[in-house]
Amino acid sequence: MRDEEKDQRGRPGLPRLALGALSGALAGFSALAVAELVAAAVRPQSGPVVVVGGASIDATPASVKDWAIRHFGTDDKLVLQLGILAVLAVSALALGALAVRLRRVGSAGVLLFGAVGAAAALNRPDSIGIADALPSVVGAVAGALLLYGLTGRLTAPARSTSSESGAVSEETAGGAPAPDEWDRRGFVLAAASAAAASAVVGAVGRSLNGSSGRDAVASRARVVLPLPGSPAPPVPKRAGLRVAGISPFVTPNHDFYRVDTALVVPKVDATAWRMRVHGKGVRRPAAYSLDDLLRRELIERDITLTCVSNEVGGPYVGNARWIGVRLADLLAECGVEPPSRGGRADQLVARSVDGMTIGSPVEDLMDGRDAMLALGMNGEPLPFAHGFPVRMVVPGLYGFVSACKWIEDIELTTFDSYDPYWVRRGWARRAPIRTESRIDTPKPFARPKTGTVMVAGVAWAQHRGVDKVEVRIDDGPWQEAHLAAEYTRDTWRQWSLPWQATKGGHTLTVRATDRTGTVQTDRRTRTIPDGASGWHSVVVTVD
Repeated sequence: MRDEEKDQRGRPGLPRLALGALSGALAGFSALAVAELVAAAVRPQSGPVVVVGGASIDATPASVKDWAIRHFGTDDKLVLQLGILAVLAVSALALGALAVRLRRVGSAGVLLFGAVGAAAALNRPDSIGIADALPSVVGAVAGALLLYGLTGRLTAPARSTSSESGAVSEETAGGAPAPDEWDRRGFVLAAASAAAASAVVGAVGRSLNGSSGRDAVASRARVVLPLPGSPAPPVPKRAGLRVAGISPFVTPNHDFYRVDTALVVPKVDATAWRMRVHGKGVRRPAAYSLDDLLRRELIERDITLTCVSNEVGGPYVGNARWIGVRLADLLAECGVEPPSRGGRADQLVARSVDGMTIGSPVEDLMDGRDAMLALGMNGEPLPFAHGFPVRMVVPGLYGFVSACKWIEDIELTTFDSYDPYWVRRGWARRAPIRTESRIDTPKPFARPKTGTVMVAGVAWAQHRGVDKVEVRIDDGPWQEAHLAAEYTRDTWRQWSLPWQATKGGHTLTVRATDRTGTVQTDRRTRTIPDGASGWHSVVVTVD
C-alpha cells in the first residue's frame, strides 16, 4: 500500500515518521543546548547530563563501578556521559516518531525527561536548591515546544502556491487539503532555524560554563606556597634505578591517577573557600580560610597514594611530594583527642564541595604519621583535578577512607553513628593499604631477546615499609631482587633483577615482604571491600 493511502486512513507514512524522528533529535539537541546555557547562569554542576550522571554513579552497585574503572580506567566518566547521551538520542528519536501521530504525548515525553533531570538535581548531595533544577526544566520546556511545533508542520496542509500561469491550489476536488500534503517548506525552514539557533545557544552555554571557573583559576594563580617549616629530606640518588620502563620515583602531576565520582571537576575560588571543624569531642569548633592554613607551619613529605580500585598490577598508585598542614596539630587545637586518650569520636568525616563524604579513623590520623591537609603537590598549588585548594593525604590508608579532595568540612563522629559514601555502598569502614608489588618492565606479552633482560618495577607497603622483593621465573625458585634505597616507609621502592632470558614463553611473578615480616599473599581477592590482593605476573615470549 502506498504512503498516500496510509495517510488517508490516518496513519503517517514512513517519510513523515522519519522526519518526526528527526524532529525529536532536534528537540533533544535544543533541550540540551538551552539547559547548557541555563546551567552557565546557575552552575556547571547543575546541567542535566551531569546531575543524571551523578545520580547514576550513586545508584550503581559497587561491583559495576569497579568493573567500569577496571575496563575504562580514568575514562569511565566519559563513557558514562556518552552512554547517557546515547540513551537521550534514542529516546528523542522515538518521541519524535510518536509525536507525528500523538503530538501532545510526544511533547509530554520530553517534559518527563526534564522532570527526571530536575529530580536528580534536587537530590544531589551538593544541591543548592530549586535553582539546580532550572537547567533541566527550562531545557525540557524548550525541547517540548520545538517538538510540538515541528511535528505540527508535518500534519498541517501546505499553503496554496502561485505561478506565472495562475494560482495552483493543492487541494482535492472536494476542496479539502490533500491528506498526503503537508507544509514541507515550513518544516524545512523551522528545522533548519532550530538547528542553527540550538547550535549557537549550546556554543554560548559551553563557553560560559568553561569560563565560570575563571575566578577559581585566578585565585589558584595567586597562591604562593611558603617554605615548609618541616621540609622533606633530600631524595637519595640511589632511590631511583636507571632502568628503562620503570615508574619514576616521583609521579608527575599530569600522570598521577585520578579516581573519583565528579563528572565535572570542581573549580573552587580559594578566596571564598572555608573549611569548618566541628562535631563530637570538638571542644573548640573552628573555621579556616586558605590564608589561615598558609600562615601555619607547613610540613613537606613524599607520600605514595593508592586507590582501593587498583587491581593487582594496576596503575592507580603514585608518589608525589605534598606540602600542607599537619592534621593532628589542627585537630588538637580544636580540642580533639584520639580514642586511645579518651576521645569521644573515633571517625573523622571529611566532606567535599561536591557532596562526597570520606570517613577516616581518628586514631590513625593522630598516631604520629604525617597525615595532612595538603595545599601543594610536587612544588605547585594542588591541581584542580587533585583537590585544589585543599585535600587530605594520609599515609597508609586507601584513598576511599582518607583522601578527600576539595574538602570543605570536617566532622568528628563515630563509626556506629554514620556511614560515609563508600561504606553505604559495600566498602569497608577501615582499609589500610596492602603490601603489594608490580612488574613495570617487561610489559605483558613483550618479546625480549635472549640474554640479560632487566625485570623491574615498584613495591609499596605504606607506613610499614618494604623490606624485600622477590621474583620467580616460571615455577623456579624465588630470587631476591635488588632494592633501590628506601626514602621513607611511606613511599614506594623501586626494584630490579637481571634475568638471563632463554627462548620460549615464560611467566614472571613478583612478591614483596614488608618490614613487619608480612609476605604479600598469593590469594587473589577483588578490590571490594578493602583492596585487591595477589601476586602480579606477566607472560613474555623470548625470541
